[in-house]
Amino acid sequence: MSEENLENTEMNEKPVKEEVQKEKVEPKEEVKEEIKEEPKEEAKEEIKEEIKEEPKEEAKEEIKVESKEEPKEEIKEETKVKSKVETIAEVEVEIDWDALEREDGHSLKADDKLAAIYDQTLKTVSELEVVDGTVLALSDRDVVVNIGGKSEGVVSFNEFRYNPDLKVGDEVEVYVESLEDKNGQLVLSHKKARALKSWERVNSALDGDEIIKGFVKCRTKGGMIVDVFGIEAFLPGSQIDVKPIRDYDVYVGKTMEFKVVKINNEYKNVVVSHKALIEEELEQQKKDIISKLEKGQILEGTVKNITSYGVFVDLGGVDGLIHITDLSWGRVNHPEEIVKLDEKINVAILDFDDEKKRIALGLKQLTKHPWESLSEKIKEGDKVKGKVVVLADYGAFVEIAPGVEGLIHVSEMSWSQHLRSAQEFMKVGDEVEAVILTLDREERKMSLGIKQLKVDPWQNIDEKYSKESKHKAIVRNFTNFGVFVEIEEGVDGLIHISDLSWTKKIKHPSEFTKIAEEIEVVVLDIDKENRRLSLGHKQLEENPWDVYETLFGINSKHDGTIINVNEKGAIVVLAYGIEAFAPKRELTKEDGSVAKIDEKILFQVIDFNKSAKKIILSHTRIHTEVEVPAEDAKKPKTTKKVQKRTKLSLEKTTLGDISDLADLKQKLEQEESGNDEEK
Repeated sequence: MSEENLENTEMNEKPVKEEVQKEKVEPKEEVKEEIKEEPKEEAKEEIKEEIKEEPKEEAKEEIKVESKEEPKEEIKEETKVKSKVETIAEVEVEIDWDALEREDGHSLKADDKLAAIYDQTLKTVSELEVVDGTVLALSDRDVVVNIGGKSEGVVSFNEFRYNPDLKVGDEVEVYVESLEDKNGQLVLSHKKARALKSWERVNSALDGDEIIKGFVKCRTKGGMIVDVFGIEAFLPGSQIDVKPIRDYDVYVGKTMEFKVVKINNEYKNVVVSHKALIEEELEQQKKDIISKLEKGQILEGTVKNITSYGVFVDLGGVDGLIHITDLSWGRVNHPEEIVKLDEKINVAILDFDDEKKRIALGLKQLTKHPWESLSEKIKEGDKVKGKVVVLADYGAFVEIAPGVEGLIHVSEMSWSQHLRSAQEFMKVGDEVEAVILTLDREERKMSLGIKQLKVDPWQNIDEKYSKESKHKAIVRNFTNFGVFVEIEEGVDGLIHISDLSWTKKIKHPSEFTKIAEEIEVVVLDIDKENRRLSLGHKQLEENPWDVYETLFGINSKHDGTIINVNEKGAIVVLAYGIEAFAPKRELTKEDGSVAKIDEKILFQVIDFNKSAKKIILSHTRIHTEVEVPAEDAKKPKTTKKVQKRTKLSLEKTTLGDISDLADLKQKLEQEESGNDEEK
């Protein structure tokens, strides 16, 4: 080809190359947009179609135009261009997407590497676990926490109210409730994280004797409720401060330091103490103060607490106790009568214990003892007046001067010897007069008496209550062997059970009389030394057994009523209420049956014992006609005429006519002696 044709050919090829290059660039721009919006496969198909359709048609049109001008030479060039275009199309179909570049110059492969490096900086966080986080921001309502995830979590500020010093950058524990809620937000909880680890922390604090912080939530019975690591712990009122707390409400809402003093894992109970922290600080102060104490030393203190048994005084870091007996030389019913709360007083050191840190104080020791100012003129036998300050069953304490008391024993209140109570004679506050019986100034003791103000009734007892004199008395007490009676105050006597009745068989005195009942007595004997009288009641009447000896002679027959039956026999009541005994073998009736209770039948006297007051009867001998021999019976020597007259007389006599029976007996004896003289 000529040089001109070659130049023309080159000139024609340049536009074609430029067009092809343009087509190469245009698909790349479209690819960049398609990569952002659609998948790679769709992008590849679109690029292939564009490359096949657009470059080929444009190339053909250009070649045709040129071929008309240069038909021969341009045919060869056209073939070359076609082959180049097809080669380009094939290359574009197999695009290396990893090698594609973005407008900013970074490749996709580099972005993936950067994403991988970024992922390595993130923590692997799972739901329902406790992780550590960092506070990024604070507001009145929320706390933003970074746990190293792809997003930050938000926690309510109320969950951090126990920690008012919370600030940005602080490390906190949070519980991952959800990695993403419906709003795509990471959900965290500080309260739950504290709850899960709270027991571990509390036990660790107890074992390590650590100081922890807690938020006082509210007041409760006996103390306060404290939020410690999310646990509601109990703060007893006695553990709030070393001083008694009168108003617990001032502590509500405060964050304070505590020590865990007790844990009950079974019931999930925790007890904390703020007092323990203060005590540690005061312990050294106590040691310093106690090391300087001396007995008899006088110090100033403040009344810290008042109890029924004494007063606690704060000596400046260490407490001492004034016992109620050391408050005043006089009687003190309650310490509030002497001191007031928060009052500053001077006290004397009585004693102290270095080990137990106990200090005994005294207030009355600062003044002179009242016994030392007691007049020297007062002596035994003097009469004094005073006020009853204490009353007990055994006696009364009477204050005759401030701090000087004497005891009136109950035995010194009355000449009576039977037991009585001091309350029957006086009451607290009464003004009484007494006689000093004993006085011991060294021991500071005094005994008094009020009965000494009256004449002792035993001084002239022989004149007033002579033997065989009759009196009325009041029943005071019973014993198994008799009755104690009081004729007048201070004059007591005993009626023996055998001296109560001539006829009745008394097992216990209560069967005969009652307490506080009046009874007539006869003085049988006087024991002046022991201040006792021996009295009798049955002696007011003649002994009816002297008459009964005549009426109920051996072999005499009498009607009787069975009032009691036992294994040995029956008790039978005869005329005039006389009780007799019938042996069991003597109760057989004529028909062979045995007499029963409440039956009234005829009996025969088979034995009579005046000294033992016993009469033995038999019903069986009535129908068997067996009599006791006269020589064995020792029957009285009376004629049938006398017995008949006596029987008729006794039928008209009652038990109350004992004196008439005595007269009858005397008359019978006179008649009997007259008959003997006639013979």
